[in-house]
Amino acid sequence: MAKFVLAGKTDCPHYAKAELLADCLQQTLPDFSVHKVSIVPHEWKEWLETICQRNGWKHEQSPLVWRELVAQGGKGTLIGGFSDFLEHCQGYYSVTSDMPTEMMLSVAAENLQTKMSLDAEEQHRLSLIKPVHIWITCALSPTCHFLIPNLLSAEVFPHISAISLHLLDLEASEEELQGVTIHTDLEQAFQGADVILLLDECCSDDGETEDEEEKKKKQVKRISDRYRTYGQLIDTRANKEVKVMVSGDSFVNLRCSLLLDHARSIDSYRFISMATQLENEARAIVAKKLKVKTSDVTNVIVWGNISGSFYADLQKAKVFNYDGAIKGPAFFSQPVRKILHDRKWLETDFQDLVCRQRAAVASKSCQAAGMSVANGILTVLKAWNGICGPHEVFSMGVLCPGFHDLPEGIVLSVPVSFVDGKWSVRFDVPVEDELKERLKISASELKQEKELGSEI
Repeated sequence: MAKFVLAGKTDCPHYAKAELLADCLQQTLPDFSVHKVSIVPHEWKEWLETICQRNGWKHEQSPLVWRELVAQGGKGTLIGGFSDFLEHCQGYYSVTSDMPTEMMLSVAAENLQTKMSLDAEEQHRLSLIKPVHIWITCALSPTCHFLIPNLLSAEVFPHISAISLHLLDLEASEEELQGVTIHTDLEQAFQGADVILLLDECCSDDGETEDEEEKKKKQVKRISDRYRTYGQLIDTRANKEVKVMVSGDSFVNLRCSLLLDHARSIDSYRFISMATQLENEARAIVAKKLKVKTSDVTNVIVWGNISGSFYADLQKAKVFNYDGAIKGPAFFSQPVRKILHDRKWLETDFQDLVCRQRAAVASKSCQAAGMSVANGILTVLKAWNGICGPHEVFSMGVLCPGFHDLPEGIVLSVPVSFVDGKWSVRFDVPVEDELKERLKISASELKQEKELGSEI
């Protein structure tokens, strides 16, 4: 098949004449096809220089014609300008053009007007598209590497036509970026943000010899300073309906709490901290115990301080496809606590296993830990965007004012459900005296962390 590309200035009479000749050949010859590229006059010179440089051609006038060896975009064979194309058509197809000058000028003027109208329509269409602005901090982390390819998909944002991605990494340098556009300072941070994913971790400096208490003080102070600044910037620059998610392994509740303290103009329901990674680790342990897949275990709840004193609760947990005395179809589930009767394992061994599993994941390669965190973020983002069932239970670190007489201003992980893109605390989950005591311990721990971060 003969596949030609015809490019030219929209106001060029010779381009108009070549265009009509190509149309005639395409209509009469089954194996002849043409792809037209119309360029507005003020862009023609730059476009021509670029295409010629890319292909190693020399050409100065409009139009430009070449033949492609594949459907489109492959290596091309230069034919030349209008006279060359006319000669090619005469030699191969015995066809020529006798279009008068007046018609050439008329068609050229019509081409220019049509091109300008189409460009104006396209600009108007683009102006109507309001992209979702997503900001990700610690952009050079392994978590971000796994997150971005899956984040930019219709599965996560089903009703969004465009996404504008902003990557922020304050420890980055130009050499590390390898051609990727990224923010390395706070000058424009969170401007117009619709979604903010905060992945910053607090690592101790190499060579530190202080005891654990002194080291923790420095880490808390460092993270407190950064997140106070983040909160102030989010308060003044982000959209008021922004969704802010705090993820990671260190001081997750504290970081979310600091944002809330310094972003007063934004509703507290717009801020959550992630306990999904702990949930998944607890589900994996239960699945192994019951000899099912991790995906068969749902509705595990994590209470308390995600990065400290937490409690993995199975009172709402369900298991599917369990090979026991009672069986059913794929949608049939059973309460985990009715199958696991070992009270000692549930209250001691299980909790210890979750803690050890968490430490094991943290000690794995950065890639393995990053993948786990990224999957948790994607799961919650889908739910927050309305892609989940109303009865699904998630563990989120959120502000819980007046929750079981706990201190004000403390972010605790509690069970929530998402309905129509909004989360709400599941108050139907019983909180017995023992669990209340655990929550008080977590709240006291978090209060001490906040006080530690406020010390000068």
